[in-house]
Amino acid sequence: MIQPLAFIHSDAKIANNVVIDPFTTINKNVEIGEGTWIGSNVTIMEGAKIGKNCRIFPGSVIAAIPQDLKFEGEKTRVIIGDNVTIRECVTINRGTKDKYKTQIGNNCLLMAYSHIAHDCIVENNCIIANGTQLGGHVEIGEYAIIGGNSGIHQFVSIGKHAFISGLSFVSKDIPPYAKAARSPVSYVGINSIGLRRRGFSTEQINHIQDIYRILFIKGYNTTQALKIIEAKIPATEERDEVISFIKNAKRGIMKGYYQHRNE
Repeated sequence: MIQPLAFIHSDAKIANNVVIDPFTTINKNVEIGEGTWIGSNVTIMEGAKIGKNCRIFPGSVIAAIPQDLKFEGEKTRVIIGDNVTIRECVTINRGTKDKYKTQIGNNCLLMAYSHIAHDCIVENNCIIANGTQLGGHVEIGEYAIIGGNSGIHQFVSIGKHAFISGLSFVSKDIPPYAKAARSPVSYVGINSIGLRRRGFSTEQINHIQDIYRILFIKGYNTTQALKIIEAKIPATEERDEVISFIKNAKRGIMKGYYQHRNE
């Protein structure tokens, strides 16, 4: 059902069973999948592709041009997966020529007033809490949770199943399965509660804890810790995920809390 007080561009592709409330604007070159609900006063600008069964709450703005002075009008997109909830006043900007897209995976929850800047990639099943701000080119792995009013520096990567406490400023990469908190943001343990909810066994959780004790607790630098982990920790999917993430960290990884205290 599309309310007559909504503006829908004639070139927009609207699937069956989409509900669009009054005073919403949908521009050209927009695709919206079946079963999606779009509340009132939403603006969906050129270049948005939105999946099935999404819910977009009032005041959100999707696919506005990047807030990047290097943007030169190139054709870029915002791609949103299925079953995504976008709460009030969320803003999601289009990509630039870096990736040509900003992408949100399936089953994500973006809470009110959060901002997803250009060229961000948010994988499936992530939760981004109220007021969180993602700078450009941020990458977030699946099942990651970011607490409210956090600021994520541009080009930061956050590993899958990571948990970041509210009011955090994140300027370093956060490895997978880890919890980050305090100021400056530091390793404070692994996300054991989240891992149990996702079906990880006690053995897997203990294995991940062994990895991070070497990395953050034993006093080694990152290079030393990686060599010890590769030599002494049995090879598993989780171990290899952590090693690969750290070796490819563009901004370096966060430190442990006690490493900060000893500086």
